[in-house]
Order: sequence, then structure tokens, then C-alpha cells
Amino acid sequence: MPAYVIFIREQVNDPEELKLYSAKAPAANAGHSLRPLALYGDYEVIEGPEAEGAVILEFPGMAEAKAWYYSPAYQEAVQHRLKGAAYRGIIIEGVSKG
Repeated sequence: MPAYVIFIREQVNDPEELKLYSAKAPAANAGHSLRPLALYGDYEVIEGPEAEGAVILEFPGMAEAKAWYYSPAYQEAVQHRLKGAAYRGIIIEGVSKG
């Protein structure tokens, strides 16, 4: 079953750290099967606190999503994202198609 990584950006603290993250994060995708479904596009908060944006990434399964997130390359990049803004992040298993 597919799995989805969802990041919700709540508040930017340091734009320069986010620039470092943006420069490093693409290299972490190499060798991982992921498909961006949403990347900070137009949105409307319909429940809960306000957000500044969101990202949704699709992976073939939970194991692949975790392998990407916990990979050394992504862990090198993510430290800058977390210094740059307050985020919520989850990995959620999708439903079978069919």
C-alpha cells in the first residue's frame, strides 16, 4: 500500500536556514522512489490552527517512506528545515487501490 509523508509548515523562524534546506534536500531524493503530490500550493485551512503551507509526498509503502526520511542525506538536510520553521510531520499509510 502507498504511504504519504505530510509536512505542515506552521511558522517560519529563519528564512536563511530554509534556503540551506532547499539546497540540500533534493540530493536526498536520489535512490528513493517518491512522487510529490503537493508542494506549498494554494490551500485553505478548514480545521485547526493556521498553517503557512504543506507538502505531500507519495512513496510505494511505509518502509520506503521511512528509509527516505531517516536516510543520512535527508537527516543532513532536515536539520536546516527544523531550524528554519516550526513543522508538523507525519507518515501515514494509504489505502489499497482496488
